Amino acid sequence: MHELIKATAREVLARLNAGEVSHGELIDVLEARVAEVDGAVNALPTLCFERARERATAIARRPVAERGVLGGLPVPIKDLANVAGVRSTQGSPIYADHVPAQSDHIVERIEAADGVVYAKSNTPEFGAGGSTFNEVFGRTCNPWNLSRSAAGSSGGAAAALASGTAWVAQGSDMGGSLRNPASFCGVAGLRPSPGRVPKGPAADMFGSLSVEGPMARNLGDLGLLLDAMAGADPREPLAQPAPEVSFRRAAETPTVPRRVAFTPDLGGLTPVDPEVAAICEAAARRYEALGAEVVEASPDFTGAHEAFQTLRAVAFATGHAAHYAEKRDLLKPDVIWNIEKGHALTGADVARANILRTQITSRLVAFLREFDLLLCPATCVAPFPVGERTVMDCAGVRFETYIDWLAIAYAITLTSAPALSLPCGFTASGLPVGLQVVGPLRSEARLLSLAASLERELGVETGPIDPRARA
Repeated sequence: MHELIKATAREVLARLNAGEVSHGELIDVLEARVAEVDGAVNALPTLCFERARERATAIARRPVAERGVLGGLPVPIKDLANVAGVRSTQGSPIYADHVPAQSDHIVERIEAADGVVYAKSNTPEFGAGGSTFNEVFGRTCNPWNLSRSAAGSSGGAAAALASGTAWVAQGSDMGGSLRNPASFCGVAGLRPSPGRVPKGPAADMFGSLSVEGPMARNLGDLGLLLDAMAGADPREPLAQPAPEVSFRRAAETPTVPRRVAFTPDLGGLTPVDPEVAAICEAAARRYEALGAEVVEASPDFTGAHEAFQTLRAVAFATGHAAHYAEKRDLLKPDVIWNIEKGHALTGADVARANILRTQITSRLVAFLREFDLLLCPATCVAPFPVGERTVMDCAGVRFETYIDWLAIAYAITLTSAPALSLPCGFTASGLPVGLQVVGPLRSEARLLSLAASLERELGVETGPIDPRARA
């Protein structure tokens, strides 16, 4: 692989700023890498390199001091977000040929920071589900083993990072859509607090389940992209101003927690594959070598399944009302199920879900007064066969719905606490496993700093790799 492909995003940016590599050369190297490996992975089905070259050329004309945080660094955009002038499908036949005139808020924010959009990353239809496949572009494969899933819904973004066709990537997360693919592909993904990053336009701008967030191969690069993404947007009612501390600087300044909690299953909320649980516990215990106390403990997540599935159904019924009314025949069954579940809810159902959510969040807040971090597996299983739509059982337990296997992530979603997936090891068959690291509300900078000390201690290989074809 070209030395630039193997470099970190921060190293690439430093070379751009020093004039050691030109913006055009960077785009050329990236385009060659996509041509070399993405046919096997299918992470980036839509490319816009000419658009990228135009924007990169304009950035290169400005002095370094006048460039944004990203300085011309290329960034792929998840295909749920519109990019002006670029085919943007949401993974749905409804939008198979859609070319929007206006970009979504997150794309505007990234481009304002001088990120260069060069591709759209693959996603399941409307982001529904934890496996990346759709009727427009097909399936995305896991670079560590092409017979395995990259998870979802930011599966294309994670697979691009692992296979060296991206240095950083934008993703989004409702029930683990950043954290699950990060875990499966051996990269890092951060779900920030609602309002930390622009998410509009949306049918419900007050919704807080779904957020936009950064993905990268390491925490320093993750912090760099979060610096570019974070900050208030005057069009968004829940927007938070960017904190004074740089997220990149926080990630580059590792600190050791005093006391952390590890739980293999969020206190029995969900079954977890024993091998995955053991790998995550071993990783969490490495904090002890740094001087931290590690205690097996968990807050009470009673009611998480009911609360999340109810509120998720409301979100789908709200966000896809027009699709259901006008294009129902083009929606996949999973999306229809979610919408109709929302339609069947009563006011009492929604009220109960909100009460449960508040109780769960209050218990987590109290718990994290006693512990600096909560640690657990980011997913309950290792990467499953790419041809399977979802996970329907784990550790001898049969799941009721196609999203139950995501509970270890979506329980954290309910609380609005920032959470990231950190590469923490590999199964006996060589598949990546991610450790979920959860911090107190609105604590992204401290979360990155505390997780960075464990990242350094673990020293896990995060690629990029050439795609591996294994049975």
